[in-house]
Amino acid sequence: MPVPSRPQRRVLMLQGLMGPLFRRLGQGLSKAGHSVYKINFNGGDRLFWRLPGGIDYRGTLDEWPDALARILAEKQITDVILFGDCRDHHMIATKVCRECGIPVHVFEEGYIRPDWVTFEQGGVNGHSSLPRDPDWYRAEAAKLPPAPEHKQVPSSFRRRATEGLVYNLADVLTRWHYSNWNNHRPWHPLVEGMGWWRKLRQRKERDAQAGRLLVRLEQSGQPYFLFPLQLDSDAQIRLHSPFAGIAEAMKVVIGSFAAHAPADTRLVIKEHPLDNGVRDWEQISRDLATRFDVADRIDYLPSGDIVPVAARSLGMVTINSTSGTLGLSMGIPAVVLGTAIYDVPGITAQDGLDAFWRAPPQPDAATFDAFRRVLIDRCLIPGGFFSEEALDLVVHGAIARFQTGNHGQAGT
Repeated sequence: MPVPSRPQRRVLMLQGLMGPLFRRLGQGLSKAGHSVYKINFNGGDRLFWRLPGGIDYRGTLDEWPDALARILAEKQITDVILFGDCRDHHMIATKVCRECGIPVHVFEEGYIRPDWVTFEQGGVNGHSSLPRDPDWYRAEAAKLPPAPEHKQVPSSFRRRATEGLVYNLADVLTRWHYSNWNNHRPWHPLVEGMGWWRKLRQRKERDAQAGRLLVRLEQSGQPYFLFPLQLDSDAQIRLHSPFAGIAEAMKVVIGSFAAHAPADTRLVIKEHPLDNGVRDWEQISRDLATRFDVADRIDYLPSGDIVPVAARSLGMVTINSTSGTLGLSMGIPAVVLGTAIYDVPGITAQDGLDAFWRAPPQPDAATFDAFRRVLIDRCLIPGGFFSEEALDLVVHGAIARFQTGNHGQAGT
């Protein structure tokens, strides 16, 4: 009996991550027999695409809904793929696609880290359709086979920084052509590029500073909490938390720590590995620590692997960072200050930040395991973005999920 052929689809890709992810995905989808188109909003998008089907969008944000609707109709688009559903053009696109009955498939950093990527239909994080009900996760997990073995994939900070620099340079040099483009990020590309250049130049010094702190923490045996920072430009902060930015969140966390944490504990603030270096978070943390009279109890970790420092911590404070799931997977208590998909009773602290310092509740291992297995089944792909091996895994996994339709919405 002949194997039935898969239905071929017509895919429109919007903005991806700075780098070759969407080019590689476009090549894979085309090879699988699908028709692929890509909107380029700036020179960085165009540089990393370089495939047939590219469409330059040079209009304004106000003109974008009608322009997108025309493209969807003219190209007979069946599916839209994008990275991050909170960018201005993407939020509008999601609304237009919903009105047209066209599914939107969203990439994002992995809900569970390291070495996972999120690929979810409809929306991610605060826009995800997945519930916050622990009973639902336990019931769904009971229907699933054991989670497959998961292996670490390589990742290169230098590659990430270089791709960011190249993307921003291409953006700046082509602004004359994309005259209506307005980056969703709060800095001019040249400012961000200079930040990345400084980080690359200072990397050895920063790594040495981090190493000294880790040795001191281990040798002293002092108990500490961990607060991993997120990106100041992250829409998860602007749209899915009570904070306008990271500085405001740091003020709340350090102030609460000063007022409520046991006097013998420390707070380690960990810089995000993809922070562009535009703002000096270490100096901001020092200023706030001095203001709240806890300068001798605050440590700043500028780089390094978060796993060992998380493993020895008393608990983790997150806004809605997926670093929270890393700690939870090791049995480390976590409290969430924003909206996070993993903020589920039985998994995270539910009594607020002030109470967390003195009585961090242990996550229920069975509930978290059920949560993890459901995510892997529905919306996680092994791999990453910053090595060839990691990209190969993501592209292969995304195409498989796209063609089977198994990346999902609750109830599907």
